[in-house]
Amino acid sequence: MATQQATLTPTTDQTPVTVSIPTKELSGTQWVARFPTSTSVGDLTTEFEASVNKFIAAIKEAGGSVAISATYRPKERAYLMHYSSAISKGIIAPEDVPEMDGVNIEWVHSTSAQSISAATSMASGYGIVYPPALTSRHTQRKAIDMTISNMSGKTIANASGASVLITHLSDLNPVGTTYGVKKLVSDPPHWSTDGH
Repeated sequence: MATQQATLTPTTDQTPVTVSIPTKELSGTQWVARFPTSTSVGDLTTEFEASVNKFIAAIKEAGGSVAISATYRPKERAYLMHYSSAISKGIIAPEDVPEMDGVNIEWVHSTSAQSISAATSMASGYGIVYPPALTSRHTQRKAIDMTISNMSGKTIANASGASVLITHLSDLNPVGTTYGVKKLVSDPPHWSTDGH
C-alpha cells in the first residue's frame, strides 16, 4: 500500500478571544441599597403568609395598626449585612471574607482602617442591632419584622375566636402564637414561624 503525502498550509484564526472578568467594587454605603429586603407579606412562604395575614387582620379588627419593615431578605443582602457587621466588630479580617457569587464586592481597601471604616458605614446603613445571620428565617421567607401599635386597652380575637384583652404589647405574643406567628422577645419587631 502506497503512502500519500500532502503539504499542509498553516492558518491562524484571527478572531480575538474576549474574556470578561467582573470588576470588584469596594465596600461602602452604596451597597446598602442593593439586594433590598422585601416588605411584602406575599414574599413569605404560602403557609406563613396565610398565618401572618390572619394575625394582621385580627390586629386591625381590634383597632390596632401594623407597619411592616421586613419580610423576605435575599441571601446576598444577608451576606453583606453579616460580613459588614463582622468586619466592623473585628470578628473577621476583610481579607478573610469568602466570596459570594453575584456579589462583586471588594472588602479590602488600601488600608485596614479604610476597610473597617467602610464596613462600619455599611453596618450602620443597614441599621444592624443584632449580629445578622447568613441564613435566617428572613432568608427562608419565614419571618416578618412589624411594629404593632394602638393595641393598649383593646380586645383581640385569637385564632380560636377567644377574646384577649391587651394591656401590654407583650400580651400579643401568645395571641400571635395561636395564628402560627411567634414572637422573638429579644428582637422587638421580629415574628416568625418558630420564634427565631
